[in-house]
Amino acid sequence: MTRHTPEFLRARSSNLSMRSGLIEQSMNELRAMLPSQGPRDPPYASSEIREAGSLVEQSALSSVFLAMGMHERPQSENLVCTTCSTRLRPDLKFQRTAEEGACQLCAYRLAKPEAFTKPYCEFMTENPTIYHTVDHFKRRLDAADYKELPSRESWIGKLEPGGKYYVSRNGSSIIAFAVGKKYKPGNGVAMIAGHIDALTARLKPVSAKPNSNGYVQLGVAPYAGALNETWWDRDLSIGGRVVVRDEETGKTSVKLVKLDWPIARIPTLAPHFGIGMLGRNNKETEAVPIIGLDNSDLEQSSDVSSSAAPLGGAGSFTATQPPKLVKLIASELGIKEYSSILNWELELFDSAPAVVGGLDKEFIFAGRIDDKLCSWAALQALLLADDSEGAGVIKLVALFDSEEIGSLLRQGARGNFLPITLERAVEALSSAAGTPFGPGMLGQTYASSFLVSSDVTHAAHPNFTSTNLAGHSPRLNVGVALCVDGSGHMTTDAVSTAILDRVAALSGCVNQRHMIRNDSRSGGTVGPMLSSALGVRAADAGIPQLSMHSIRATTGSLDPGLGVKFFKGFLDKFEKVDAEWVA
Repeated sequence: MTRHTPEFLRARSSNLSMRSGLIEQSMNELRAMLPSQGPRDPPYASSEIREAGSLVEQSALSSVFLAMGMHERPQSENLVCTTCSTRLRPDLKFQRTAEEGACQLCAYRLAKPEAFTKPYCEFMTENPTIYHTVDHFKRRLDAADYKELPSRESWIGKLEPGGKYYVSRNGSSIIAFAVGKKYKPGNGVAMIAGHIDALTARLKPVSAKPNSNGYVQLGVAPYAGALNETWWDRDLSIGGRVVVRDEETGKTSVKLVKLDWPIARIPTLAPHFGIGMLGRNNKETEAVPIIGLDNSDLEQSSDVSSSAAPLGGAGSFTATQPPKLVKLIASELGIKEYSSILNWELELFDSAPAVVGGLDKEFIFAGRIDDKLCSWAALQALLLADDSEGAGVIKLVALFDSEEIGSLLRQGARGNFLPITLERAVEALSSAAGTPFGPGMLGQTYASSFLVSSDVTHAAHPNFTSTNLAGHSPRLNVGVALCVDGSGHMTTDAVSTAILDRVAALSGCVNQRHMIRNDSRSGGTVGPMLSSALGVRAADAGIPQLSMHSIRATTGSLDPGLGVKFFKGFLDKFEKVDAEWVA
C-alpha cells in the first residue's frame, strides 16, 4: 500500500471532494469577485450597466467566455455573476446568478477543477478523431483572438510583444503561443508539449472486402495497439478527413466527417465452440469489423446485386471502398459526384459518450483519454493564462500527432515542427525589435526556457497492487504526477522537479510522483526527443489514468481541471520561479 506523509495527505485533501474541499477553498476568492452589499441587479443587465466595464475588461472576459465555448451552450447553462456580467460584450448570451460560487467565468478564471469536468466530457464526445481535435482547438484559439500563421508565408512583420498566434501542420498537430507584453529577444519560452493521437483502427487504402455469409465487412489496420481485446463487441463509428476535388473550380480541399451513430462492430466467437478468443485472436482474419448486411447472393436475379457495384468509375479511389460506405460519406458531406472523392483517412472510434460515474461522480469513463486529457488541459491553461503587463516570456503549447507510433513523421515530435516554429517566432520578434538574429539568439532563448512534457501516466491499480511502487503510484483526483525513469525515458531530474514543485506551491497544486518498478517496462513520451533537440530544461508531468491503451479508460472527474490548474500555474509562474534561481 502506498505510504504518504501527513503533510502530503493534508495538502491533497482539498482535491479529493468535488462538493467540499475545492469549493470551500475557493469561496473567499469568489466572494471577493462579487459585490459585498447592496441589492442585486435584475437578470440580464442593461446596456448602461454593461458599459461600466472598460473596453479592455470586456475584451479579456469576453475572450474567456468564447474560448471556453460558452457561446455554443444554451443560455440557461451560462451562469454569470453580477460583476462579470458588467464586463461582457452585450451580444453574449448568459443567465445572471446571485448564487455565490455559481459563476462559471469566475470558476474558469480561478481554474477551479470542478468547473472543467463537463467541458472536458463534451470535448471528448464531440471530437473523436485527431483531425476534429485540431479543428476544435483552432476554433477555440480563434475565439480567444489568436491569429493563425501561414507556414508558407514569412512571419517577419507579423509578430509583436503581446500578440497571440498559432500554426498547424498536416491538420493533426498544432502549436499555439502568446508573447509576453514585455518580451525581449533572448527571453525564455514556457512550453508544454503533448500528443493528441490515440490508438485506433484506420481504414486500409482498399477497405472493400468480399461479403462473408451475408455480412458487409471493412478492411482496417491497427494504429499502434488497437484491435486488442477491448475493441471487441464495442459500438464503433467512423470519422476522419476526406480529400475532395471541386469539379467546377478544380481546387482540392479537405473536409471533416463523423457519423453520429455506431455502424461497425467486431463480433466475438461464443465460448460454446471451445475455441475462445483470448490468446489466439488474429487481427487480420478474426478481428474484421462488420458494417452491414447484403444477402443479395441468395437471390436468383443478378440485378439485385447491382447496388453493391463499385462507385466512381474504374480506377477511382471510391471504387476500392465499400459502395454503401461511399454513399453514406458522400451524403454526409453533400457530395453528388463520387469520383470527386480523391482519398480519405477514416478510422473507427468508440461511439459511447464520455460520462461521469462512480458513487460520488468521482470518475470519468471515456475513450481516447490517452492523450486527449493532458493536451486538452494544456490548451485550456493557455487560453486562461494571465495576460499581465509585466510578462516577458513566451507561453507555448505544442500538441503532436504520431506519438503512439514513435513520433517519426513530420507532424510528430521528432520532426522539426517545434524547433522551426520557435526559430521563426524568435526571428520575427527580433526583427520587430531591431535586434540581430542568429544561432546565438536561439541559444540564449533555449537556455532560458523550460519544457513540460505532459502525457498521461499510470494511476495506482486496485486489482494489480504488485505493479504499484510504494511512494511512486499516483492516485486519481489528487494532482499531476512528476514522472521519473532511470533509463532516460522521461526527462525529469532534480532541478526540473524543484522548479515544478515550486510552481505547484505558488499555484495551490499538489504534485505526485510516478516511477515504475525495476521489473517493469517503461513507456515513452515526447519529452526526451524534444529536450535533446532544443537543449532546454525539461520534466515529464502526467495526469493519472486507469486502463491505458484500452478503447475505454478511466480518470478522475477532477483530473482534467487539476491539469488545467497546474498547467496554468506553470505558464503564469515560470518566469517568477526562473528568476529565483542562481544563473
